[in-house]
Parts: sequence; C-alpha cells; structure tokens
Amino acid sequence: MPERTIAVASSVGLHARPASLFSQAAAKLGVPITLTSASGKSVNAASILGVLSLGIGHGEVVTISAEGDGADQALDSLTDLLNTDLDQA
Repeated sequence: MPERTIAVASSVGLHARPASLFSQAAAKLGVPITLTSASGKSVNAASILGVLSLGIGHGEVVTISAEGDGADQALDSLTDLLNTDLDQA
C-alpha cells in the first residue's frame, strides 16, 4: 500500500477550513485514503470528523496511505494539498 509522510503546512494545522478542504479532496479521489497522526491514530481521510478528531497542528508529521488503482496519484494530490497553507488558499 503506497503511503506518504509529510509535515502539515497550514498555519493552524488540520482544523476547521483546512480539514474540510482536505477531507473533501480525499472523498473526491475515489480510492480509500487513511490519515495517520504521529501518535499512530488512523482515520478515514474523507471524514471531516475523523480528521478533526486527530487534532493535528501546524508542522505535525502525518502519514497518508491509499489502496487501489490511482493510489499514487491520489497521494501525490493530497501531499500537494498538505504542503499548502490551506488557511490562505
């Protein structure tokens, strides 16, 4: 299963607007995506409540993983999103 590890660039982490944008993007990709915090807790990346429940702050390292056809492209897209300050997008 392909995965990417990345530090969250959004200035407030994955809270409110950034979490919403991230989970909406994950839902549109058509492959199952898992978001895992540095503490090891994993959630469905397409679930806004799941993403918010992780309490991920600015600069925290997370791992995203995907399964199925198009997994690498999906992860590349989400990596680009996490590399962006989504509070400014």
